[in-house]
Amino acid sequence: MLVLFETAAGHALFKYFGDKKFEKCEDLFEDFASAEKAMKTVKLKSFLKFENTLDALESMSELVEGKLSKNLKKFLKKEISEEEKKQSRLIISDPKLASAITKKIGIEVLSDKNTNELFRGIRCQLENLLTGISEHDLSSMSLGLSHSLSRHKLKFSTEKVDTMIIQAVGLLDDLDKELNTYSMRVKEWYGWHFPEMAKIIQDNMNFAKIIKQCGMKQNIPNSDLSDIISEELEDELKSSVKISMGTEISEDDIINIQILCDEIISLYNYRQQLFEYLKNRMVALAPNLTALVGEIIGARLIAHSGSLLNLAKHPASTVQILGAEKALFRALKTKHDTPKYGLLYHASLIGQANNKLKGKMARILAAKSSLAVRCDALSENSTSNEIGLNSRIKLENRLKELEAQSVQKVNKASRASLPQKKFDFKRPNNSGGYGGQQPPNKRQRF
Repeated sequence: MLVLFETAAGHALFKYFGDKKFEKCEDLFEDFASAEKAMKTVKLKSFLKFENTLDALESMSELVEGKLSKNLKKFLKKEISEEEKKQSRLIISDPKLASAITKKIGIEVLSDKNTNELFRGIRCQLENLLTGISEHDLSSMSLGLSHSLSRHKLKFSTEKVDTMIIQAVGLLDDLDKELNTYSMRVKEWYGWHFPEMAKIIQDNMNFAKIIKQCGMKQNIPNSDLSDIISEELEDELKSSVKISMGTEISEDDIINIQILCDEIISLYNYRQQLFEYLKNRMVALAPNLTALVGEIIGARLIAHSGSLLNLAKHPASTVQILGAEKALFRALKTKHDTPKYGLLYHASLIGQANNKLKGKMARILAAKSSLAVRCDALSENSTSNEIGLNSRIKLENRLKELEAQSVQKVNKASRASLPQKKFDFKRPNNSGGYGGQQPPNKRQRF
């Protein structure tokens, strides 16, 4: 048997003499217990050394993807003769690379659980099996190659960095939670001093700005709030100060409340900046998905699936219920109806539909979203959003058709439910009729 072993210094081709013991993977570690036993079990046949770091990076990047590099292909064809191709087998650790070598070279390849034990033993005695390379040099080469390979993966696609979107949408959700918590705290805290203000000013940002500008409620009538709220709300707020039921607070209290308002205002401004960043990133990364479901929903779908490519691999039925996994498994366990939508429920197209059409629109929107994501992730022209815009127009027209059909069904059902009147056809008296009475039976005798 032949063994192909990849190192940071190059590719090593060993000849393995323990064919019978290879079937019992439990006993393989005994053959590599010492350097002498390892050299009797495995012998180096040939070694392909990398010329430089770039050569090592190219070869290892192709090996990670399960591809056969040109240098490795030439090396195997040169070192493995035709007789060895027919008589022996080649042991490889990666199953993808094994299938590629079988197609290109034509040798029988072996890659199963026993190969892992064999490669583990070779790795333990690699310093003794490879001549001319010390352990220190091999470790430094491994460190340099790992750094180069990591940089290569990061630079592979600079524009399609969906990690930035995943982190941004997660931070955006956290900011929303923090803003809601702080706003509730400010309303409760300032409510002891001016409780009527919370009913008049509903917007949390305007509430914090008014407190920051005015401070005590006594300063509100003398303050100009036209740049924050409308004139009607300003007049109502100033008039409610006179009849307020709130208690008095000290200067230290209002200073701490204003500090919290500063925190709310700064978080709100940062949230707007982060949303613009996320919007620009989504337009660059997934323009078709953004045009179809919006920036926030698209980013949450990408974050929930892990990456844009993973989302593109999902079928439409999975995209439809992303975010509702707990409800799905609970419904399957209890044998109830499965959920109709997950994260897509917050999309504008589903929000426009009535309750009876939400499930149908979610199914159609998931199908179109699946196609849009695949275009964004796999197409060459990834900056165009034509497919997403066309799909959105079709979905809006489809929604109008479904709403019209539902209205017609409701009208027909209402007509059918009305009580039907029985009409009594009367013959006129002047034509010899019976004056509204039923005609006598033919057998009836007068």
